[in-house]
Amino acid sequence: MCGLRKQDTMFKSLFDAAQNSTFKSPFTSVNCQAAPPASAPTSSAVVTPALALKDVAPRQLSPNHDFAAAAAAEGDSCEFGSNHYFLLCGLGGIISCGSTHTMVVPLDLVKCRLQVDPAKYKSVFTGFRISLAEEGVRGLAKGWAPTFIGYSMQGLCKFGLYEVFKKIYGDAIGEENAFLYRTGLYLAASASAEFFADIALAPMEAAKVKIQTTPGFAKTLREALPKMTAQEGVAAFYKGLVPLWMRQIPYTMMKFACFERTLELLYKYVVPKPRADCTKGEQLVVTFAAGYIAGVFCAIVSHPADTVVSKLNQAKGASALDVAKQLGWSGLWGGLVPRIVMIGTLTAAQWFIYDAVKVFLRMPRPPPPEMPESLKKKLGVTGEQ
Repeated sequence: MCGLRKQDTMFKSLFDAAQNSTFKSPFTSVNCQAAPPASAPTSSAVVTPALALKDVAPRQLSPNHDFAAAAAAEGDSCEFGSNHYFLLCGLGGIISCGSTHTMVVPLDLVKCRLQVDPAKYKSVFTGFRISLAEEGVRGLAKGWAPTFIGYSMQGLCKFGLYEVFKKIYGDAIGEENAFLYRTGLYLAASASAEFFADIALAPMEAAKVKIQTTPGFAKTLREALPKMTAQEGVAAFYKGLVPLWMRQIPYTMMKFACFERTLELLYKYVVPKPRADCTKGEQLVVTFAAGYIAGVFCAIVSHPADTVVSKLNQAKGASALDVAKQLGWSGLWGGLVPRIVMIGTLTAAQWFIYDAVKVFLRMPRPPPPEMPESLKKKLGVTGEQ
């Protein structure tokens, strides 16, 4: 009985507290205003955060910080232009370049053989037929390991350092000049990035071409590396570096500059709505289209040097100039059609995967550049540009 009496007393107390609560009704009006202070605070008074911020005007962001602020509001995983951002860009490059180049190894193998032995491999279809007859289906995958390793390293440097150099050069020339001369900015940043990317790629590229174009030399990367070292030393892995620069730097300059400007033009003249109104999927489709257009031009401008690289890594002791003279003008363009198909698809896929990685990792994805407000005022420009 004593226990029941105590429970009744407890429930009665809770009931009385609920009845007297300010929030007993959803329509209750509550006066939350604080009573006016009796006197002005002295120097020893405690300053609350509300009092401290009362008379502080909101801080205005400069144009350079607008995108970073918007990114933070959308919950991006990193800040645009931070070291974390650059590292994730490098990761995107590894995934995009390593995977795409490995997927097209069979076509790359036939292309290389067509370049170094056009008398035997007269066309793409003939090249596939002969390769299948001599080595079977597994033979078409020759060189996949150096391809995957080499182009993953290249992708790390290509995409990661491109973003780094683009920011460094853009900050150096200022916001207005970065917009006015953005094509030159893209060209300079991509050329700088590819310079280092090819140093990372050269050893694996040399091994790949040797495996694919020298019959009976080696079937795997583990077999090729010691043989190449024994025959020519470390120089075997870097003798194709200069022609590799000749091939890859123009290719990458076209790849990035053409892509950036094509993307800008597609959103301005082709896509029927602003980029901000497009879904992530629609944006990726535009990215793929811009990448393919850029890839076609990439293949054309870099093809002669690509032919020299393929022939140089097959010919022992020859120089790039010797190979170019031996091939002649027409020989430099051997295998152009399969390379356009390969590079066009490859470049489009790389940009698509790179952008998809950014979406997946919730990385900042800046829209195409717009004219800064300060430049609009100087030029007297009104409206969207």
